[in-house]
Order: sequence, then C-alpha cells, then structure tokens
Amino acid sequence: MKYLIKVYWWKPLTVILLIYTVIGGFLMSAPRLPILNETIRILHFHVPMWFGMIIMFTFSVFYSLKYLSTKNLVYDLYASQLVNIGIMFGVLGIISGMIWANFTWGEPWSNDPKQNASVVALLIYLALIILRGSLQDDHHKARIGAVYNIFAFAVLIPLLFVLPRMTDSLHPGNGGNPAFGQYDLDSDLRIVFYPAVLGWTLLGFWIATQQIRLASLQKHLDYE
Repeated sequence: MKYLIKVYWWKPLTVILLIYTVIGGFLMSAPRLPILNETIRILHFHVPMWFGMIIMFTFSVFYSLKYLSTKNLVYDLYASQLVNIGIMFGVLGIISGMIWANFTWGEPWSNDPKQNASVVALLIYLALIILRGSLQDDHHKARIGAVYNIFAFAVLIPLLFVLPRMTDSLHPGNGGNPAFGQYDLDSDLRIVFYPAVLGWTLLGFWIATQQIRLASLQKHLDYE
C-alpha cells in the first residue's frame, strides 16, 4: 500500500482500463447464447466486483497479520480500509447480480445458495465494522479487529466457493452449472473480462489509498 500511495502511474492505467471495460462491455461482440443473450455482458461488471472483493479482503488479512506481528497501527489502518472497500465491492456485486438474475432467472432474488452465502459473508464483515466502532482504545480495536478479520476470511472462502458447489444452484459455476468461461469459446468476452478485473481491482486500491490518507489526516488533526 505504501508503494501505491507514493506512485501515480497506475491511476491513469486504471482510468484507461475502466473506460475500455465500459465501452467494450456494452459495445463489443458477445456470444449469442440461449436465455443469456445480451445479459452475458454482466460478466465484465458483476464478476470483477467479486474478484475485487476477494482481493481486498485478502490484502486486509495480510495487513491484519502484519499488525499482530508488529503492533504497528498503520497496518491496522490499511486492513480496516481494505475491508471497507471489499464490502463496497460485495454490495455492488450483489446488486449487479440481482439485475442479471431478474432477466435470466425471472426474479432478482431466488434464495439461490450462492446469493444467500454472499449475504451471510457480507453480514459477517459488516459485524466487524460495528465491532470496531464499539471499541475506543486503538490497539484494543486493532487487535480484536485483526483476529476477527482473519476469522471472517476463513469463513468467507467456504461460504462462496465450497458450500454452493455442494447443492443445487442456478448460479453459473455452482451446483453442476458450467461457469461463464465455459460458454466463451471464441474469447470475445476474455479480451474485455481480464482488463475489467484489473481495472476494477485497481479502482478498489485507489479508493483505499484515498481513504487511508483521509483517515491519517483525521488522526493527525485529532492529536493536535
């Protein structure tokens, strides 16, 4: 995070990738498939949101472990802000998924195992924010938050990637249904999808760096 805060070259790259994603996602050719039709374009928005969420949460766990080993509050700041951005991506992922489901499944919410597991995972992380907000001492908040964050990530993985595969599911890639990648035989989607994943993820880090700067400035003003 320190490197990303200090350098700027990746920010124009983020803008370029997202512009390409929006234009390519809506205008470039896509496979003509039964039922999915044009809704397959959600691949460039919904799935990268989940990728971004997982990446943000992964880095937050890394910084939580760094805090536990060093007791440096800077690492707790990184971890907490990355959790916030991860939750934001998770909410956007659920909303975009509901829009897609409304056209392909006939309703925005069908209690699909992947949908339910995603909500449970986000509620666990929202509880982390509430828990941190209830604590006053910075090191106490950081220590409890770090342990909880590691626990939340350990629960997140089976909720999203294991349990939905063990039961019937409408969601692509779960419950016996093939993933989007198996539909994309001509690679029309891949030339937009991979830049989209990178672009949305970099946007998450960009927002996180700004939040970290803002929180650091606020702490500095509080101490004066």
